[in-house]
Amino acid sequence: MGTLVPDISRARAAAQVLYRAFSTTGIHGRTDMPEDLLPQGMERGSLEHILFITLTVAIDYQRDAPALWKSARETYTDPATRYLFNPQKVFETSYDALFHDMQKYHLSKKQHQDAFIWRTIALTFLKKWSGDPRLFLSDCNWYAPTILSRLKTDIHPSSRGQQRDFPFLRGDKIGPLWLRMLRDNANISDLKNLDQVPIPVDIHVARASVSLGVIQGSIEGNLGDVFPLIRKVWAEGVRELTVKGHPMIALDVDEPLWHLSKYGCTYRDPRTGECPQKISCELKDFCAPGIVHVSSNGVEIQTNIY
Repeated sequence: MGTLVPDISRARAAAQVLYRAFSTTGIHGRTDMPEDLLPQGMERGSLEHILFITLTVAIDYQRDAPALWKSARETYTDPATRYLFNPQKVFETSYDALFHDMQKYHLSKKQHQDAFIWRTIALTFLKKWSGDPRLFLSDCNWYAPTILSRLKTDIHPSSRGQQRDFPFLRGDKIGPLWLRMLRDNANISDLKNLDQVPIPVDIHVARASVSLGVIQGSIEGNLGDVFPLIRKVWAEGVRELTVKGHPMIALDVDEPLWHLSKYGCTYRDPRTGECPQKISCELKDFCAPGIVHVSSNGVEIQTNIY
């Protein structure tokens, strides 16, 4: 199994470079995220935009993010399938039609599961919150820890405790990711205590974190084995840092880490540590030597910087 240890001071130093680079020239020249581009005619921060984010991010698991958000935009742009982002119209549409229409632009990948997630969440917001996720957020007093807790625990009264209100949106990755997108993309500024929201760890955030050496040592196991330590190291690493006059929080390094992996660390040789992107990488001074194999099938890490 092995042991990994966090390097808080290294995380603190890396966080500053990550944020500064992403806010200026970009990470590997990129400052955009797949969810940043809105469908034509959609107003940023509108109810339609909030629903667009909410329903799409709920099926953002084991997906290629650029492809997913492209499919969502195409689905919204088509008048025949735009109804999928309207909870009232989802309610008025048969499950079979919804199932079929989610496939038109490849919005659904795991077809039955994605259709179930989509319909369940849309109907939750319709029946409990008049089709407006902001009413749910307000009922949580906009308090981020309460929002994350209720995403996990709220249930349909008629289901006798069997049916959760927010399948997959309640997940350890997707719940925090939703809150970050509401802040960064929908410009919702009422959310409180976001410093208590853990970084939404996926394979890219995990790979970048290990490649940076903010956790180091030796381990061989499942991908999920490293997630708790990654959440911990970034929560503590950003503490006492400030950005634009405000305290930095772990969510602030989520996007830079995603870019660092997708356009950089993904190309690193997992055995030798050699990376063709290193010469132009904004974080090259933090690149950890050793074995860094991070995939959905498992992890093998052997790094020791000091």
